[in-house]
Amino acid sequence: MTIAENILELSKKKKLHFALLDPDKQKPAVAGQIAQTLTEAGSSAIMVGGSTLLSQKQVDETCQAIKKNSDLPVILFPSGAKFLSKYADAVFFMSLLNSNNLGYVIREHVKGAPFVKYSGLEPISMGYVIIEPGMTAGRIGEAELIKRNDLQTAIGYALAAEYLGMDFFYIEAGSGAPDPVPNEMIQAVKKNTSIILCVGGGIRTPETAKEKAHAGANIIITGTAIEKDAHFKSTLSSIVQAIEGL
Repeated sequence: MTIAENILELSKKKKLHFALLDPDKQKPAVAGQIAQTLTEAGSSAIMVGGSTLLSQKQVDETCQAIKKNSDLPVILFPSGAKFLSKYADAVFFMSLLNSNNLGYVIREHVKGAPFVKYSGLEPISMGYVIIEPGMTAGRIGEAELIKRNDLQTAIGYALAAEYLGMDFFYIEAGSGAPDPVPNEMIQAVKKNTSIILCVGGGIRTPETAKEKAHAGANIIITGTAIEKDAHFKSTLSSIVQAIEGL
């Protein structure tokens, strides 16, 4: 069974939690420690990527450290072809659909596709959009941010992703966003599509995670914000428990 197939099967049984680790935010050894905590807390996968990376070496070393400390699948969430790593298990082969830069829509994918093929990474197709406020991801990705009350545009992007054959749709407000994706938008997208819905950005508490999962998110993604929590381990466990209970 592929990683994508396993995620699909798991998502039919329960809501899932993925963590996004940015190699630019901590040293590899710390990423390894966080990975161990994520495993113990019950997360289902670890994503690796960031908007401000400087080298592939950062990604390689972070993936290697995670693999030494966790048996969870490591899925790349790359901002460009040069940040792919053979040490991961899979890659979200994602298109930032609302970017004004064709590099993030398709051209980086053309550059990276041969690496994916010959490295043995499992490609997992994903449509990706960023809503207001967007934060660093929106700025670096040159996204034409979806307004928080523009449900029809969000639905349109989600349907386009599904019709293009993508397996996942990820909608986020940006890492560290003061406000996460609105419940009404999550509900609208979920009601009108049948692919796996991931939601992230600004999700810091079990209550918020449960709210977004209840609105329709299949996968809740938390990033660097939660790692700054003094009670990181217990908060993470509470988030996983909160969404799995739905």
